[in-house]
Amino acid sequence: MRALCILMAVFLTVFGGCDNNNVDSNQEISAQKVHESKQPQTASAGNKDGQGINTELNNQDQVKSDSFKPFYVYQDKGSRENHYIPSGFMPNGKCVYLDDKWQEQCNSGTTCMRLEYDVECSRKDQKWAGIYWLNPPNNWGQRKGGYNLVGASKLTFWAKGQDGGEQIQEITVGGITGDYPDTDTAVIGPVILSTEWKKYSIDLRGKDLSYISGGFAWTTSEDVNGDTCVFYLDEIRFE
Repeated sequence: MRALCILMAVFLTVFGGCDNNNVDSNQEISAQKVHESKQPQTASAGNKDGQGINTELNNQDQVKSDSFKPFYVYQDKGSRENHYIPSGFMPNGKCVYLDDKWQEQCNSGTTCMRLEYDVECSRKDQKWAGIYWLNPPNNWGQRKGGYNLVGASKLTFWAKGQDGGEQIQEITVGGITGDYPDTDTAVIGPVILSTEWKKYSIDLRGKDLSYISGGFAWTTSEDVNGDTCVFYLDEIRFE
């Protein structure tokens, strides 16, 4: 009888201990699941949170693309910031002269441009003249070369006349035709100059500036100017 009691005690000790171990193990697994359920989920490309992160990055890229750094047509002679070349002498290269390294009384920097429209010469010729700043040089639409200026809202430039009263009939952005035409054009004028430097602006809002090979141009004629027409330009840039 005593031996039977001892066997029963051993039996209860062994199998009762196993049950306790199973309970403890189950409690540990449950606690681990609760802990994991409280951990923050990492966004992936396939879930809604992941899409939100990508959208935020895309918005940041859009803001970056919308910011527009000043893009110069002319800053100073030889500046690396310059774009376009004053190569489109109209209508035939006669009666107009350009000095793009003028150093006297410039608006800013070390150089500006002095331009002379020979009125007397023009009266004997085509009666008008002008210059286009083109890229590449002498490109009237036969070659690719337009800049993407999307983001610019205006073109600004500084100008003054030698005697005052000089008249520029039109200032133009874009407008090149041909096989590779500009995507838009903008024009102001007439511009009547004084002897003091003045800043002028061409509104480009709403214009398609995705391809512009004619960055800047001016034209005038003999019938709106006196015997001489000398003027100066400086700091031409897209903003």
